[in-house]
Amino acid sequence: MTTPLTFDLSTQAAEPLLSFEDTQLIEGLRAGAEASYERLIGRFQQPVYNLAYRLLNDSGDASDVTQEVFLKVFRNVQHFQGKSSLRTWVYRIAVNESHNRRRWLFRHRHKEVGLQEEFEDSEPRDRSLADAGRSPYDRAFDSEKHALLEEALTRINPSFREAVVLRDVEDLSYDEIADILQISMGTVKSRILRGREALRIQLTARISPELQLRECL
Repeated sequence: MTTPLTFDLSTQAAEPLLSFEDTQLIEGLRAGAEASYERLIGRFQQPVYNLAYRLLNDSGDASDVTQEVFLKVFRNVQHFQGKSSLRTWVYRIAVNESHNRRRWLFRHRHKEVGLQEEFEDSEPRDRSLADAGRSPYDRAFDSEKHALLEEALTRINPSFREAVVLRDVEDLSYDEIADILQISMGTVKSRILRGREALRIQLTARISPELQLRECL
């Protein structure tokens, strides 16, 4: 009686993870098609940079990691077996390269990457168009909250930061995060919960004194 059920589950697990678009792109990369390289970079360059920046908090390091990620993709695409989606594979490389960069920085600078106190307007970040109907104060407040959140991310454990960024910023599924970080589903959920709590603590510590100051003004 259990045979049909087992057969059905096996069939579901064997479903291809690659979309038609991903399959075409990978075939083009393997064939050395210049258009495929351009499509890959156009699709992943900014997301990979954003991910690396949030993990390293340095634009120069993020740029170096981004270049290294695409070199790794180009060199290893022939060995890609399609056991995950293309995005998952690229993000896994990005996270690993960010790990490598952080270890290199630790060895050569004898400390973690320093905290950036200010975020320049020229910094390439994820941005959305401001609502023209909202007041300058509202927009400034949103910008301030975004800066506080970005800063708080740099203050939490790197392992928690990775999980939170992949889930809450990149909007990846738990399965994808487990695949990218090469950890169990339970560990993914634990890191996300602990990362969110660490963020809450950091934000509370920063926002509460500022609100108290404003109330006194």
